[in-house]
Amino acid sequence: MKRSLCALAVLGTIQAGQGAWAADQSYDELKAQLQQAMKTIEDMQRRVETLERQQAAQPSAPPAQGAPAVVLGAPVVAPRSAAEEGAPDSDKAHVEFYGQVMLDAIYDAKRMNPQWSATLRPSQIPVNCPGDPGCGKDGATTLSVRQSSLGFKAFIPTSMGEIKTDVSFDLFGTDGGTNVHWLNVWGELGKFGVGQYYSNFMDIDVFPNTIDYWGPSGMLFLRNPQVRYTALDRDGMKIALSLEAPNSVLDTGKLSEVDPAFGFGVQSWNRLPDAIGSFRLEGDWGHVRVAGIVRQVGYQFPNTPQGNPSGHETGYGVNLTGAYKLFGKDSITAQAAYGHAIASYANDGGVDLAPGANLRAETVPSTAWLLYYNHAWSDKWSSAIGYSEHRQSNTAGQLGSAFQKGSYASANLLYYPVKNITTGLEYIWGRRENKDGSSEPDYRLQFSTKVAF
Repeated sequence: MKRSLCALAVLGTIQAGQGAWAADQSYDELKAQLQQAMKTIEDMQRRVETLERQQAAQPSAPPAQGAPAVVLGAPVVAPRSAAEEGAPDSDKAHVEFYGQVMLDAIYDAKRMNPQWSATLRPSQIPVNCPGDPGCGKDGATTLSVRQSSLGFKAFIPTSMGEIKTDVSFDLFGTDGGTNVHWLNVWGELGKFGVGQYYSNFMDIDVFPNTIDYWGPSGMLFLRNPQVRYTALDRDGMKIALSLEAPNSVLDTGKLSEVDPAFGFGVQSWNRLPDAIGSFRLEGDWGHVRVAGIVRQVGYQFPNTPQGNPSGHETGYGVNLTGAYKLFGKDSITAQAAYGHAIASYANDGGVDLAPGANLRAETVPSTAWLLYYNHAWSDKWSSAIGYSEHRQSNTAGQLGSAFQKGSYASANLLYYPVKNITTGLEYIWGRRENKDGSSEPDYRLQFSTKVAF
């Protein structure tokens, strides 16, 4: 401000001097005008200094009553998420993070494999005791934060379209501990996607509104490393093709009785990726989706010189799913799947390959289905009730203790007191049945609180 005022005064002096010179005034007159201008500048400077001292002495205005003072922290930057130079919509580049803090309080009335005590998996219910993991006294309490999760998404405009990435994890370590368990590790550009994501063979939109972590045993559910190509995505129709990581689950069955070495040395042998295609049709009424898979499942004995005996079989399957909107916010979700060697895509239980009557490898048929009704009592209350099942047609060469059927049912009452908070109570029932007819149920109550962000 001082500089502005001084400049104005000097400018006025110069203009006055130019006018005086033009009038052919004497040197003494110009000198007198300059002295007067300097005196004016000094007077202005004193006034400015006085005003600045008065402003400094005044207290700053207090914040509005009840409003906290805003303190800005260090900026957060993601240099590699900047838009490509010259890309359309370059101002839309951004990074998001999301997640949840969740506590599960569970009372299990029967028994469960301790490694899976924080969820109910029918295949992990002990049937033959002593012997199966989890045998012992009935009744156990579990407190778990393993459903808590954190994720990051990035959206980066480029000259070829928008890059989208999603990296997320929860704490449901499959070793039974509370440790990092990767969920999605995914990136896509236009019609192509790579990384680990929901398998193209499954339909995540039919997962019911439950709080149990693992969910229905008969649902096809697998996050799988893959390369995906979306051939069509418009007007409510979507066609996607994928090549996905193969993973066959083996049962040596009666071979282990013939030679115990079979039970220890055999490994899965996967030469080719699984090929999957899906079609989805969506409208105001909901959606239907059908997916098919063709895969090769094999076995080998790496402890022998040539890896023999070894071999492979062809597996295949189809999965029909849908979600149908009813009155209000109510909906029905359903799935029906059938195939040979598709157990590794099922949510729980079963094997892909097992010995037949002649002890040669055979693909094991699976039937997996679920039916759930999701009901909204109001904006703050909801419920979900339903049943699911995964059944295998056991081969002649499997032992009597082989998994045959896993049944699962649940019902809940959930409350949403405020935005981003869910709490509620859920009853869960499960039963494992083996090939020889032996079976054992389990049931539990789970109270959970989830805070999402």
